[in-house]
Amino acid sequence: MESLNPRRRVRDLVAQPISALGGDSGRKSTSERVAEALRLAALRPDIAERYPDQLSGGERQRVAIARALVTRPEVLICDEITSALDASVQSAIVDLLQDLREKMGLALEFVTHNIALVRNIAQRVAILQGGRIVEQAPAEELFAAPQYEYTRSLRNGAPNFHLERKD
Repeated sequence: MESLNPRRRVRDLVAQPISALGGDSGRKSTSERVAEALRLAALRPDIAERYPDQLSGGERQRVAIARALVTRPEVLICDEITSALDASVQSAIVDLLQDLREKMGLALEFVTHNIALVRNIAQRVAILQGGRIVEQAPAEELFAAPQYEYTRSLRNGAPNFHLERKD
């Protein structure tokens, strides 16, 4: 993750949004909030003392997720969140996000070119072509019977698209 400053420890990276955005901390200290965010992102507490270059790609992605979760948002925007990860790590990140959606009541907005990922996780889909929405519908409806040729071409050209949906 290029957004993670290599000169700062994970604990400082995850804590940064607290000071930048504030938010109601209740009775929890910053260190307690960081520990909770790391736990939510399925990271061990000792990760807090490490630097980004000491982490795997999946761990760095989880740190970025923890950083986003530390202020307890209602919506998490995931822009190409799995694009630089191998397939097994992608699957683990998707499973984590689905778990967070259920546990926290978190709304997820994905921006991605990965149609198979969209089919697996999305409840509602908007297809953009040339920066304009050309089709939008509930995911199952859109992928079962796309109305526009562009959507059909995306669906038909996606590797692994026809795998079973994870629900």
